[in-house]
Amino acid sequence: MACESEKWVLMVTAQTPTNIAVIKYWGKRDESLILPINDSISVTLDPEHLCTTTTVAVSPSFDQDRMWLNGKEISLSGGRYQRCLREIRSRASDVEDEKKGIKITKKDWENLHVHIASYNNFPTAAGLASSAAGFACLVFSLAKLMNVKEDQGKLSAIARQGSGSACRSLYGGFVKWIMGKHDDGSDSIAVQLADEKHWDDLVIVIAVVSSRQKETSSTSGMRESVETSMLIKHRAKEVVPKRIVDMEEAIKNRDFPSFAHLACADSNQFHAVCLDTCPPIFYMNDTIIGCVEKWNRSEESPQVAYTFDAGPNAVLIARNRKVAASLLQRLLFHFPPSSDADLSSYVIGDKSILQDVGVTDLKDIEALPPPPEIKDAQKYKGDVSYFICTKPGKGPVLLSDKNQALLSPETGLPK
Repeated sequence: MACESEKWVLMVTAQTPTNIAVIKYWGKRDESLILPINDSISVTLDPEHLCTTTTVAVSPSFDQDRMWLNGKEISLSGGRYQRCLREIRSRASDVEDEKKGIKITKKDWENLHVHIASYNNFPTAAGLASSAAGFACLVFSLAKLMNVKEDQGKLSAIARQGSGSACRSLYGGFVKWIMGKHDDGSDSIAVQLADEKHWDDLVIVIAVVSSRQKETSSTSGMRESVETSMLIKHRAKEVVPKRIVDMEEAIKNRDFPSFAHLACADSNQFHAVCLDTCPPIFYMNDTIIGCVEKWNRSEESPQVAYTFDAGPNAVLIARNRKVAASLLQRLLFHFPPSSDADLSSYVIGDKSILQDVGVTDLKDIEALPPPPEIKDAQKYKGDVSYFICTKPGKGPVLLSDKNQALLSPETGLPK
């Protein structure tokens, strides 16, 4: 290792997307290794709009591993963090930075400490898979820092031990998490079914009903479902295996009617399992489902798919941009912003869809016509915090712009 008196700092910054499952993961067969009771399939969301940025740094001057999440220091003592750190360290290779005169051998990594700073550009623990993006980014960035030679599939098995869904955030586009059969979890990995360009007509609108932290965490909710729900056993054994095959086929053929039917049915069954849990778990907001179902039934084929993860926020997938504009028009009619809202913070992400809707200010929202398929259409002012317009996106990337680093290159502490 280079002379310790130099007190050098070596850093890597990466950005990783979040993902939304269209065939759900709910329930573990092994709590510590986070091995699921069924396969799942997800869509990776565009990291321009929903992502985690993580900077990891190493220096001989660091006396312990430390982490900051969204500017606040958090403990790394939890088992999930420790497992990820241990697994990555055990696979570390020699690292050399000739410019800085730094040379770290594989053996050196056992005695070096890291600093980690992570930032989510969306609410944490509100049902938008923040832990998935967070642990995927942690593993991806540490693997780059420590020159880990493993492929993305092997890295996904490490990220899975931090947060199950994190394994799916190591790829862009459409991703399958294979449940695996081995007791050690070595075959429980993520694989990419198709990249983000495969089906780039799709547009995704997320209605953030609440950005507050969930009352029932996914971890405890899953455990209670596995222990008490009879429906979850039937779902994992009889229903999901066929849905996985059908969803893979729908994605491969860009068959939106089949995709929408499967995504909506699986989301509803997942929430039926939550209700079948003792005590019952209430995550979902059903008003938006009613709006989408009525619209889909009024058309010759489905226009929009909906899916809810473990939280009240609705993820709505439109078959193309024209449909997405009609969807956003309906959503803005039903869920106008509260009087003190600002349009620029009420619709975020790809705001250009607002132009397709013909909305430039709050007065335009007030003038929107009711959806023709709904009689006596209701308005629920203030029920939605904001909307995010996005699309399927790419997997993790390294950020070379030093200005995007979250830690100081001199001290390795948050900027």
